[in-house]
Amino acid sequence: MDAHMPRYSNERKAAVLNKLLPPHNRTVVSVSAEEGISAVTLYSWLKQCRQQGMPVPGNRNNGDDWSPEAKLAAVIETAPMSEAELSAYCREKGLYPEQIQRWKAGCLQGAGMQVESDKTAQKQQREARKTIKKLQAEVRRKDRVLAETTSLLVLSKKLEALYGETPDNEDS
Repeated sequence: MDAHMPRYSNERKAAVLNKLLPPHNRTVVSVSAEEGISAVTLYSWLKQCRQQGMPVPGNRNNGDDWSPEAKLAAVIETAPMSEAELSAYCREKGLYPEQIQRWKAGCLQGAGMQVESDKTAQKQQREARKTIKKLQAEVRRKDRVLAETTSLLVLSKKLEALYGETPDNEDS
Protein backbone atom coordinates (compact mmCIF):
# COMPACT_ATOMS: atom_id res chain seq x y z
CA MET A 1 0.00 0.00 0.00
CA ASP A 2 1.20 3.53 -0.77
CA ALA A 3 2.60 5.31 2.31
CA HIS A 4 0.97 8.60 1.21
CA MET A 5 -2.54 7.13 1.05
CA PRO A 6 -4.50 8.00 4.20
CA ARG A 7 -6.38 5.29 6.12
CA TYR A 8 -10.00 5.98 7.02
CA SER A 9 -11.79 4.39 9.95
CA ASN A 10 -14.70 2.09 9.16
CA GLU A 11 -17.03 4.58 10.87
CA ARG A 12 -15.86 7.49 8.68
CA LYS A 13 -16.02 5.35 5.54
CA ALA A 14 -19.58 4.24 6.42
CA ALA A 15 -20.65 7.85 7.07
CA VAL A 16 -19.24 9.01 3.73
CA LEU A 17 -20.76 6.05 1.86
CA ASN A 18 -24.09 6.88 3.48
CA LYS A 19 -24.06 10.18 1.59
CA LEU A 20 -23.24 8.47 -1.72
CA LEU A 21 -25.73 5.57 -1.50
CA PRO A 22 -29.52 5.57 -1.53
CA PRO A 23 -31.55 7.36 -0.34
CA HIS A 24 -29.18 10.38 -0.56
CA ASN A 25 -27.43 9.45 -3.85
CA ARG A 26 -25.16 12.48 -3.69
CA THR A 27 -22.53 12.93 -6.38
CA VAL A 28 -18.96 11.79 -5.84
CA VAL A 29 -17.73 15.28 -6.76
CA SER A 30 -19.82 17.05 -4.11
CA VAL A 31 -19.00 14.55 -1.33
CA SER A 32 -15.31 14.59 -2.30
CA ALA A 33 -15.18 18.40 -1.99
CA GLU A 34 -17.14 18.37 1.28
CA GLU A 35 -15.16 15.55 2.96
CA GLY A 36 -11.71 16.25 1.51
CA ILE A 37 -11.44 12.66 0.22
CA SER A 38 -10.28 12.08 -3.34
CA ALA A 39 -12.90 11.14 -5.92
CA VAL A 40 -10.75 8.12 -6.88
CA THR A 41 -11.05 6.78 -3.31
CA LEU A 42 -14.81 7.35 -3.28
CA TYR A 43 -15.26 5.57 -6.63
CA SER A 44 -13.17 2.69 -5.25
CA TRP A 45 -15.45 2.45 -2.19
CA LEU A 46 -18.55 2.48 -4.42
CA LYS A 47 -17.04 -0.27 -6.58
CA GLN A 48 -16.47 -2.40 -3.45
CA CYS A 49 -20.12 -1.86 -2.43
CA ARG A 50 -21.31 -2.84 -5.92
CA GLN A 51 -19.20 -6.02 -5.83
CA GLN A 52 -20.87 -6.91 -2.51
CA GLY A 53 -24.25 -6.70 -4.28
CA MET A 54 -25.41 -3.44 -2.69
CA PRO A 55 -27.64 -1.14 -4.74
CA VAL A 56 -25.13 1.47 -5.85
CA PRO A 57 -26.11 4.25 -8.23
CA GLY A 58 -23.63 4.60 -11.08
CA ASN A 59 -22.13 7.72 -12.62
CA ARG A 60 -25.34 8.27 -14.59
CA ASN A 61 -27.36 7.72 -11.40
CA ASN A 62 -30.05 5.84 -13.31
CA GLY A 63 -29.88 2.41 -11.69
CA ASP A 64 -29.29 0.45 -14.89
CA ASP A 65 -25.77 -0.42 -13.78
CA TRP A 66 -26.99 -2.00 -10.54
CA SER A 67 -25.94 -5.61 -10.00
CA PRO A 68 -28.46 -8.32 -10.93
CA GLU A 69 -28.78 -9.14 -7.22
CA ALA A 70 -29.61 -5.50 -6.37
CA LYS A 71 -32.16 -5.33 -9.20
CA LEU A 72 -33.85 -8.52 -7.98
CA ALA A 73 -33.88 -7.13 -4.42
CA ALA A 74 -35.56 -3.94 -5.69
CA VAL A 75 -38.18 -5.99 -7.60
CA ILE A 76 -38.94 -8.07 -4.49
CA GLU A 77 -39.04 -5.00 -2.21
CA THR A 78 -41.44 -3.15 -4.49
CA ALA A 79 -43.74 -6.08 -5.40
CA PRO A 80 -46.32 -5.40 -2.65
CA MET A 81 -46.20 -1.59 -3.03
CA SER A 82 -48.98 0.63 -4.30
CA GLU A 83 -48.25 3.00 -7.18
CA ALA A 84 -47.72 5.92 -4.74
CA GLU A 85 -45.37 3.83 -2.55
CA LEU A 86 -43.46 2.69 -5.63
CA SER A 87 -43.04 6.30 -6.79
CA ALA A 88 -41.71 7.31 -3.36
CA TYR A 89 -39.36 4.32 -3.30
CA CYS A 90 -38.04 5.18 -6.77
CA ARG A 91 -37.46 8.84 -5.83
CA GLU A 92 -35.57 7.68 -2.75
CA LYS A 93 -33.38 5.29 -4.76
CA GLY A 94 -32.90 7.55 -7.78
CA LEU A 95 -34.85 5.22 -10.06
CA TYR A 96 -37.88 5.34 -12.33
CA PRO A 97 -40.91 3.02 -11.94
CA GLU A 98 -40.37 1.92 -15.57
CA GLN A 99 -36.94 0.56 -14.61
CA ILE A 100 -38.48 -1.57 -11.86
CA GLN A 101 -41.06 -2.85 -14.38
CA ARG A 102 -38.27 -3.72 -16.86
CA TRP A 103 -36.30 -5.51 -14.14
CA LYS A 104 -39.43 -7.43 -13.09
CA ALA A 105 -40.04 -8.45 -16.71
CA GLY A 106 -36.41 -9.58 -16.93
CA CYS A 107 -36.80 -11.66 -13.75
CA LEU A 108 -39.97 -13.28 -15.11
CA GLN A 109 -38.33 -13.94 -18.47
CA GLY A 110 -35.38 -15.57 -16.68
CA ALA A 111 -37.76 -17.72 -14.62
CA GLY A 112 -39.59 -18.72 -17.81
CA MET A 113 -36.32 -19.72 -19.46
CA GLN A 114 -35.49 -21.77 -16.33
CA VAL A 115 -38.83 -23.61 -16.62
CA GLU A 116 -38.14 -24.39 -20.30
CA SER A 117 -34.64 -25.56 -19.40
CA ASP A 118 -36.07 -27.83 -16.67
CA LYS A 119 -38.64 -29.29 -19.13
CA THR A 120 -35.90 -29.98 -21.67
CA ALA A 121 -33.76 -31.67 -19.02
CA GLN A 122 -36.71 -33.84 -17.89
CA LYS A 123 -37.42 -34.86 -21.51
CA GLN A 124 -33.75 -35.78 -22.00
CA GLN A 125 -33.83 -37.84 -18.80
CA ARG A 126 -36.95 -39.71 -19.95
CA GLU A 127 -35.32 -40.44 -23.32
CA ALA A 128 -32.14 -41.60 -21.59
CA ARG A 129 -34.14 -43.96 -19.32
CA LYS A 130 -35.92 -45.43 -22.40
CA THR A 131 -32.56 -45.97 -24.12
CA ILE A 132 -31.15 -47.62 -20.99
CA LYS A 133 -34.16 -50.00 -20.79
CA LYS A 134 -33.77 -50.92 -24.48
CA LEU A 135 -30.05 -51.58 -24.02
CA GLN A 136 -30.68 -53.66 -20.88
CA ALA A 137 -33.27 -55.75 -22.76
CA GLU A 138 -30.81 -56.23 -25.63
CA VAL A 139 -28.07 -57.33 -23.21
CA ARG A 140 -30.46 -59.82 -21.53
CA ARG A 141 -31.44 -61.22 -24.97
CA LYS A 142 -27.80 -61.60 -25.98
CA ASP A 143 -26.99 -63.23 -22.63
CA ARG A 144 -29.75 -65.84 -23.26
CA VAL A 145 -28.44 -66.52 -26.79
CA LEU A 146 -24.90 -66.86 -25.43
CA ALA A 147 -26.10 -69.23 -22.68
CA GLU A 148 -27.94 -71.39 -25.28
CA THR A 149 -24.90 -71.44 -27.54
CA THR A 150 -22.67 -72.38 -24.61
CA SER A 151 -25.08 -75.20 -23.61
CA LEU A 152 -25.10 -76.55 -27.17
CA LEU A 153 -21.30 -76.40 -27.31
CA VAL A 154 -21.01 -78.25 -23.98
CA LEU A 155 -23.50 -80.91 -25.17
CA SER A 156 -21.59 -81.25 -28.42
CA LYS A 157 -18.32 -81.78 -26.51
CA LYS A 158 -19.98 -84.39 -24.23
CA LEU A 159 -21.32 -86.29 -27.25
CA GLU A 160 -17.91 -86.20 -28.87
CA ALA A 161 -16.31 -87.50 -25.69
CA LEU A 162 -18.96 -90.23 -25.33
CA TYR A 163 -18.80 -91.52 -28.89
CA GLY A 164 -15.24 -90.53 -29.66
CA GLU A 165 -16.25 -88.95 -32.91
CA THR A 166 -18.22 -86.06 -34.22
CA PRO A 167 -21.64 -86.72 -35.69
CA ASP A 168 -20.38 -85.47 -39.08
CA ASN A 169 -17.77 -88.26 -39.32
CA GLU A 170 -20.28 -91.16 -39.27
CA ASP A 171 -19.61 -92.26 -42.88
CA SER A 172 -15.89 -92.85 -42.42
